[in-house]
Amino acid sequence: METLSRRALNRATLERQLLLRRAKMSAFDAVEHLAGLQAQAPFPPYFALWSRLHGFRPADLADLLESRQVVRIALMRGTVHLVTAADALAWRPVVQVLYERDLKTNTQHAPALAGLDHAAVASAARELLSRSPLSSTALGAALAEKWDVPAASLTHLARARLPLVQTPPRAIWGKAGQTTYACLDEWVGEPLPPPSPASLIARYLRAFGPASVADVQAWAGITRLGEVAASMDLKRYRDPDGRELLDLPELTVPDEDVPAPPRLLGPFDQMILSFADRTRVISDAYRKRVITQNGLVKGTLLVGGQVRGFWELRKERKAAVVELSPFEKLPKRDLGALESAAGRLVEWAEPAAETREVRILAPE
Repeated sequence: METLSRRALNRATLERQLLLRRAKMSAFDAVEHLAGLQAQAPFPPYFALWSRLHGFRPADLADLLESRQVVRIALMRGTVHLVTAADALAWRPVVQVLYERDLKTNTQHAPALAGLDHAAVASAARELLSRSPLSSTALGAALAEKWDVPAASLTHLARARLPLVQTPPRAIWGKAGQTTYACLDEWVGEPLPPPSPASLIARYLRAFGPASVADVQAWAGITRLGEVAASMDLKRYRDPDGRELLDLPELTVPDEDVPAPPRLLGPFDQMILSFADRTRVISDAYRKRVITQNGLVKGTLLVGGQVRGFWELRKERKAAVVELSPFEKLPKRDLGALESAAGRLVEWAEPAAETREVRILAPE
């Protein structure tokens, strides 16, 4: 069994995540190819596509959300992802076990929900949402008229039992709106199919592989996928620590010496969140500086295929400023490339700003 170096794994991940070179594909095709995008906050998916696609415009993604071709929905790991409507339909049944488990273990809501007929509450919530999208507060208040349970707990149950999408104008570039929900199948006009864990594993490997079963499970947030993977026709490698890695038979790994150009990755970028062993793209020490204690994930500087710092976009009066914070001294050529990319980023993200500036801070 071939052993892949950490650098080879890095280059494979970059290639499949469209980060070795910007891709010439539509926003829809990119969302599908990438197995969705992290979307805990409304706008990180736009930055993710800007980093990966030639000529990406915010309207390209906003139009897909408004036409219901892509949706925002809690999926893998219980976090919100932006995925194609077809992937949302296919994947929510697979990860439903995660939400069922949470209903029994959630310390805030499980005690209040223990004596309820969960199916009845979910059915009532579906009926309410079929009339119009509702906010969490409105949905909980309506359910609390029938059940003497805290409204927040009833909403939590509905989100767990039903495949709820967040509806526009939430996450439409340049707009603001509170989170409102609708049922996925009614929103896109298609039923949910039976769960297919093997299909989910294959899509993960196409976007992130080669990877271990532990990596797939860390991304999906569910367990017992080793049994499914063992039944699949997969290519197998070893990593430098001897762990088995899986891949699709038709896919190859690029040469480890392929150049990896400097990149700015957006906040919450999935490339650093989708593995059990993240050292292929970020060291453990640097991960602690990028992911905050309250779970925020900063935009990052990618040099040589590895995270070497973070960036932040802020507004100061009438100016838009991108601040680059390297963790170490970087080669002048790479730092210059990052500065140039930051200039393009601030122009793209803040076209109406009177002035734009890029600042580079000295490593601490």
